[in-house]
Amino acid sequence: MSAKFEVFTGKDGKYHFHLKAANGEITAESQAYTTKENALNGIAAIKRDAPDAPVVEL
Repeated sequence: MSAKFEVFTGKDGKYHFHLKAANGEITAESQAYTTKENALNGIAAIKRDAPDAPVVEL
């Protein structure tokens, strides 16, 4: 099994997503979105923008 995004409605009634690793652990959580479409757009933005994102030590 590979990593996957899971879209769901939270207790707040808004849409959220998790990024789950192959072992089932949540590795990232989204902000709350008012629509499912916006949550899906958030996932698309990560897929588009993150492949070359640098790692920055703070």
